Amino acid sequence: MTAATTSTGGGTDSSRDDSKRTANLPDGATCQPQACARDFSLGILESIATVGTGTFGRVILVQDRRTKSYFALKSMKIVDLIQLKQQQHVHNEKEVLMEVNHPFIVKLFWTWHDERCLFMLMEYVPGGELFTCLRSRGKFANDTALFFSTEIVCALEYLHSKDIVYRDLKPENVLLDREGHIKLTDFGFAKKVVDRTCTLCGTPEYLAPEVIQGKGHGLAVDWWALGVLIFEMLSGYPPFFDDNPFGIYQKVLSAKLNFPRHLDFYVKDLIKKLLVVDRAKRLGNLRSGAEDVKKHRWFRSVDWDMVPQRRLKPTIIPEVAHDGDSSNFDTYPEEKRKKEPVVSPKDLELFKNF
Repeated sequence: MTAATTSTGGGTDSSRDDSKRTANLPDGATCQPQACARDFSLGILESIATVGTGTFGRVILVQDRRTKSYFALKSMKIVDLIQLKQQQHVHNEKEVLMEVNHPFIVKLFWTWHDERCLFMLMEYVPGGELFTCLRSRGKFANDTALFFSTEIVCALEYLHSKDIVYRDLKPENVLLDREGHIKLTDFGFAKKVVDRTCTLCGTPEYLAPEVIQGKGHGLAVDWWALGVLIFEMLSGYPPFFDDNPFGIYQKVLSAKLNFPRHLDFYVKDLIKKLLVVDRAKRLGNLRSGAEDVKKHRWFRSVDWDMVPQRRLKPTIIPEVAHDGDSSNFDTYPEEKRKKEPVVSPKDLELFKNF
């Protein structure tokens, strides 16, 4: 959805626009420059194009009039955030992005709010969504899925080392930079979790069983989502799908897998070990954590020391004409937007530290 963030806020699964998830089903079936550490203001940011829309607002490609640098400006309507009870998710997103600093995670540069909207100025990643890339190809070859998976594993390992659960891994939230490396985006569902949390959030096809059961969940949900993502990258469709969310939930809880014949033996084994309903037996959530995933036979050719240095050779390089190229994102009508209602001082107090 953006080069900096693919959606415009967190919420329960029902608040997400998942219309894109209907495609390609089978037949018949930041410590980064810290927020506010740089001298930004809305006045010095020139809007170039909308590169994403969501429940609470939109993401706009902007250019700093002074330095000519490009950024993605995430704008969220306060009225909608309050109405859908998303204020804590927004605060979580800011806190997480201020804490993290990793080559495969988008950077947050600045946050601000007025009486109508919250703003997050983020890194612009011009290669587009992994989702778009996957849909245009139908499915990925084994080496392509392997490349993307290695970088995602490194990002999840880093987040989990800080007790951060991501909770929204899916192709729409994996962006490609101009060299073809990944950037995880949209941290609206991310949260510091020391033990367990109980919020139902995420995209139905990617929800772990323990999230659906509502008994509390932790870092293990990200490893389940990785299994779903690897399956979708190699098949062109997720392992659990149905016409309605409840049908999806039933299939997730049964965890019955029907693999396409062309899948590599080792990747099928990895997916089976990630998509284990009992999280105590799920790969990634065992004693050695991410190390168990990295040592799996599917990753046998990977030099893991090279991965966070971005030294693995990308298998897909996006076509990017220049730093401010938005052609890898959907085109949105630049309609004149009416001014959002001013929120009350009491409601604005909820975001005083944003």
